[in-house]
Amino acid sequence: MTSDTFRLEGRHALVTGGASGIGEATSNELARAGAFVWIADINLAAARALASSLPSAEALHLDVTSAESIAAAAARLDRLDILVNNAGIGHVGSIETTEPEEFDRLMNVNVRAVYLVTRALLPLLLAAGENREAVGAIVNIASVSGLVGIKQRFAYCTSKGAVVAMTRQLAVEYPKTLRVNAVCPGTVQTPFVEGYLEKFHKHNKDEMRAELRARQPVGRLGRPEEIASMVRYLASDEAAFVSGSLFTIDGGWTAM
Repeated sequence: MTSDTFRLEGRHALVTGGASGIGEATSNELARAGAFVWIADINLAAARALASSLPSAEALHLDVTSAESIAAAAARLDRLDILVNNAGIGHVGSIETTEPEEFDRLMNVNVRAVYLVTRALLPLLLAAGENREAVGAIVNIASVSGLVGIKQRFAYCTSKGAVVAMTRQLAVEYPKTLRVNAVCPGTVQTPFVEGYLEKFHKHNKDEMRAELRARQPVGRLGRPEEIASMVRYLASDEAAFVSGSLFTIDGGWTAM
């Protein structure tokens, strides 16, 4: 990649869940590309720590499940070119073992929050292209779980399938004024995965970690930076003809 490829100078980006895991890597990558980045996270201390290490970034407290928190965050922005809907949670269980309150929580964080954040920031994103050729861009972090059925992931598959559907619908709704795409990662080495291992496999984490690696055709888990690189591309002018598309980054898992 040359120094002038996938550049984002002059763009303002907001990354939800931007202080850890894929969100942290994405905040880093967009800032490295020249964008000003709002690191929006419920963990304000972590967001501030990350922002202080980047050339052009600011922390923003954001609870993506709260309309009031979203409104307060949106009020601080005067422009926005790039929105990365990254915040999300996981869950393990079949339909029989998934309790209604667990299902509701997954839908609230992984689906309703994407709707709330996107709806609140849509006017800024639509205004982004009024004074230049490049239109606003949304990149949703979905999952391979939204594309294929995975055992013991009933609620998670359902929620990420909804993110995929929202991505396509928005791209069709605003074809000339907004580009909307989704990245669908496989298993990536993040605090998200470590939290899953701690909660569901506390007594055999090393064994399960090895099993997760073995499931991937390439023989390893993904890296957050690999997802962030795709986000950067999708936010850039080089992706001007890309909208309504889904990009799997899963080491060949869904192909297998």
